[in-house]
Amino acid sequence: MTSKPLGSLALVAAFLVSACSSGGGQSTAPTSAPGSDAPASEAPAGVSGAITVSGSSTVEPISTGVAELLKEANPEFNFTIEGPGTGDGFKRFCDGETDISDASRKIKAEGEADVCSAAGIEYVELQIAFDGITVMTSPDNSGVECLSFVDLYALVGPESQGVATWDAAQPLATELGSSLTYPASSLDITGPGEESGTFDSFVELVIAGIAGDRGKDATTRPDYVASANDLAIISGITGSSSSLGWVGFAFAEENKDTVKELAVSKEPGGDCIAPSAETIADGSYPIARSLYIYVNKAKAASNPAVQAYVDYYLAEGTISTVLQTVPYVNLPAATLTETRSSWDASK
Repeated sequence: MTSKPLGSLALVAAFLVSACSSGGGQSTAPTSAPGSDAPASEAPAGVSGAITVSGSSTVEPISTGVAELLKEANPEFNFTIEGPGTGDGFKRFCDGETDISDASRKIKAEGEADVCSAAGIEYVELQIAFDGITVMTSPDNSGVECLSFVDLYALVGPESQGVATWDAAQPLATELGSSLTYPASSLDITGPGEESGTFDSFVELVIAGIAGDRGKDATTRPDYVASANDLAIISGITGSSSSLGWVGFAFAEENKDTVKELAVSKEPGGDCIAPSAETIADGSYPIARSLYIYVNKAKAASNPAVQAYVDYYLAEGTISTVLQTVPYVNLPAATLTETRSSWDASK
């Protein structure tokens, strides 16, 4: 099967080729969308110059959508936006190579924030949306409908290295309190790699608590197919009838006709909650997270294009308009107001 690209990526794929090679190009994007909370504010005129953004592949479509809207009204504004992963993005950001870092998790105190500090890079953290992490399998895997955190730990956690079939994980799952009966089929796992914020968030939300209680490292098993490319993960899920993996909610939604999204319960025997915009927004879906952009304060002060871009990013209606083509979840109005206040205070 062939996986579909994320909606925004499909709209801007040709543009991104130009942006990555020459720093920008023409594009078309809607200025408002049916059902959005508010139409996008009119983009400011007279913006010129270039910005460089790198980081989370999850946040990349949002940042790209905002840049497209701004570019439409400002032909002299150019951008390069890449999505190698949150961790790789922070490396570039703390090396001073980028203006903004897209992130699907908060910056780590050790190895990221301290590196930025040592390099004299001051930044502001801006929350911009919510996302969930969707656990998936093949539609052919009829024996699996809902997995608890202990099931996921038994299947992909640090104690499961070498487990090659679903039922081989049964003893550990049962020990941890699961009452599920796993199918006697190959366990073919595809998921994000360690450079990905989606990997970090999954480990933090699902694996870390159980691993800590058992005196194990908070990480996954190393022996699965890892990729920084979300569409490659989707392809891995569709390529096996007994697959298992996880990816950002938006990417799973764009491919829900080819993958089976599993409900998740935090505790064995608990309520099975399917991922949706509603369950992510209200916090009932157990694997939900915030999305961020990090802005280099000095570069924002010295490059008017950076300031204009972030101003427009956070303007009334901009994010909600972009989220009509990428299925993430808008922040509550009060939270977005706090984000704007943080940005204004950093100027």
